[in-house]
Amino acid sequence: MATRRELYLRVAESITELYGDIEARQIAEMIVTECGAITRSQLLVEPNKELEIKDIDRVIEELRSWRPVQYVIGRAEFDDMSLEVREGVLIPRPETEELVEWVASEVGHDARILDVGTGSGCIALALSRRLKNSSVWALDISPEALDIARRNGAKYAPSVQFVEGDALADFSSAVSERLDVVVSNPPYIPRSDESSMRRNVTDYEPSSALFVEDSDPLIFYRSIARTARKMLKPQGKLFYEIYEHYAADMVAMLEAEGYQDVVVREDFRGKQRMVCATMSL
Repeated sequence: MATRRELYLRVAESITELYGDIEARQIAEMIVTECGAITRSQLLVEPNKELEIKDIDRVIEELRSWRPVQYVIGRAEFDDMSLEVREGVLIPRPETEELVEWVASEVGHDARILDVGTGSGCIALALSRRLKNSSVWALDISPEALDIARRNGAKYAPSVQFVEGDALADFSSAVSERLDVVVSNPPYIPRSDESSMRRNVTDYEPSSALFVEDSDPLIFYRSIARTARKMLKPQGKLFYEIYEHYAADMVAMLEAEGYQDVVVREDFRGKQRMVCATMSL
């Protein structure tokens, strides 16, 4: 039987060539703590204590085939939640937490909010937890994603209501009430960028949740904006996570669709990754 440190080093060293030293060590820590059912503090304080991880060879083989660690352990951290994820559901990103913070800072605690393309449910659940008296709906076209989102919701935010709907169609009948906020992190990566991305994303995460055709990269944003106009209250707000290179195009599109006070924000890396637009009176 190996020690905690030996297992950690074995995992890290096996994937350093794929991820680099820093990320490989982060992944190794996630594997040892999650699969070994110990905390990070236990790993750091008692590294020489023996630990058994069943199927460690299989786990390493999966990691070396570029399978994302979140799919290997079956969960992803987001806004103080440990969300269930698996193939077919996009892995939540830290940048999206910034979008949640922005939305929460702009609306009241009794807001009515719709998250379009909810995936794991991360945005909807985080907003429901932050805005305790709000009513939150979460919409997705994928029954598989909605199944996982509902399970996450049952654990973290039971009041969130999940509905099936297509972001590229008129989904206005999904919610009967007028909304204060529509928020979305839709597919936005141009197909031409796929070849430059790492295999842990392109080989495993759902392409339908990632990519759009270069001929019309704003297709989801435009469709959601048009349906949101039927659902938002006057002065209601539309929030998006966006592709950094299309910020100016997003502003022009939203203004052309009748929105006002369009604001773009940078993420923690200094990239233009979020936009807010206000429904006209």
